[in-house]
Amino acid sequence: MKLIHFFKAGPTTALAGLLLCLPLLCAEAPAKEALALQLPAPTLKGTPEDLPKGPNIEPLTDKPRPPFMVPRGVTNVALGKPVTSSVAPFSGELNQITDGKKEAFDYDAVEFKKGTQWVQVDLGDAYSIYAIALWHDHRYIQVMHDVIVQVSDDPAFKTNVQTLFNNDVDNSAALGAGTDREYFETHQGKVIDAKGVKARYLRGYTKGSTSSALNCWQEIEVYALPAK
Repeated sequence: MKLIHFFKAGPTTALAGLLLCLPLLCAEAPAKEALALQLPAPTLKGTPEDLPKGPNIEPLTDKPRPPFMVPRGVTNVALGKPVTSSVAPFSGELNQITDGKKEAFDYDAVEFKKGTQWVQVDLGDAYSIYAIALWHDHRYIQVMHDVIVQVSDDPAFKTNVQTLFNNDVDNSAALGAGTDREYFETHQGKVIDAKGVKARYLRGYTKGSTSSALNCWQEIEVYALPAK
């Protein structure tokens, strides 16, 4: 409303008003920096010849990801936090999903039975989340199906649920049809823009892959600042 009054007073007054507002606007905008991910080593296995293709799959590339900008000072608040799941893993332990280890080794992978399954991270408090990095299984070049990432302040995910990523285009997971594209698992992982959403709990879904009907996770990282 103040800017409207400035313009009514004339261009000179309006310009002076805008100049007065600029320091305030600049002060409110947090400084940004490129997200610094600690990437695992690339898998040594070759690329299969029969890779899936289609308009709903991002092309496979070995080029580095463009810088992903986040507010200065974000940290991985998921590191060491407790993990629960829809079913118990038959290989590996749940705490490995937030232990910071995501190399392409069998002992760094946590595997679950087939079907739509989820894992959930309790961040311990509400945070303003800006980026979520996922590694499901980059031991092989494959595409995970029905990748859905949701956050909530409700551990049961009954209320205040927000979906940040969903490539389940046919709604086979019954959480709503998604519009995001499937992607290949590589050592670069998948970075999801969380846009500063405030939440305490994160839940990630999968339903097998192009390589196996089983589900797998290697690491979840959540880059955030304390919620104000």
